Amino acid sequence: MSPQDQALLRVEAVSHRFAAPGAAGRWAVREAALCLYPGEVVAIVGESGSGKSTLLNCIAGRIAPAEGQVHYRAADGRWVDVHGLPERERRELARTEWGFVEQHAAEGLRMNVSAGANVSERLMALGQRHHGHLHASAQAWMRRVELDPARVDDSPRNFSGGMRQRLQIARNLVTRPRLVLMDEPTSGLDVSVQARLLDLVRLLVARMHLCALIVTHDLGVARLLAHRTLVMREGRIVEQGLTDRVLDDPQHPYTQLLVSSVVMP
Repeated sequence: MSPQDQALLRVEAVSHRFAAPGAAGRWAVREAALCLYPGEVVAIVGESGSGKSTLLNCIAGRIAPAEGQVHYRAADGRWVDVHGLPERERRELARTEWGFVEQHAAEGLRMNVSAGANVSERLMALGQRHHGHLHASAQAWMRRVELDPARVDDSPRNFSGGMRQRLQIARNLVTRPRLVLMDEPTSGLDVSVQARLLDLVRLLVARMHLCALIVTHDLGVARLLAHRTLVMREGRIVEQGLTDRVLDDPQHPYTQLLVSSVVMP
């Protein structure tokens, strides 16, 4: 069996061109290729506008790439073309085997329902209907992400930014997905809140043996969480490898510039 056959996700020569007025002709992502393996955490780093979030959305099936394919090895062992799936099947995949943590938690939560309902919703998509079991599961997961389970009936509107992000993580992980995609999960949070959230993510990913793909502009996030790191510039992956190697001995001039901008005063 080849290494690619053991992968959980294969991204093959994915490209996407902006269609917005004034941006026509500019490639947001160009010929991106990568594999993700079970239990592996991979970070995609780069400055704003490098294409990393666009690539993540292409992988998630939210944006149809102009070129290339995304293949996922489902729980039953079948390889499926993410963009070839009917919309209903792609939504089901996103609610069960995948998770997506938004940069802004309010976009990843239902703000008009309770914290507990947010966590329980994905379980209901799997057919669970017993209110007592759903309520208990929601409280258990709130506890796991360091939220007070007594606030299970509170609205997310009454939570701080860091609390909302932890709630969003609970909402995504309650179904024990095989793959979690995260788009700048610590962006906009205070430094102390970021540190607690990163420790929580690292602990949960390790305990649940999750495969995770994390987009971040913060090299510290990549160093703390990721086994491998990919560096993007102007839509292309210009360097990739083990995180310590990429950050401690960068080979591409752009990666060297990114690293030096962090370590230099």
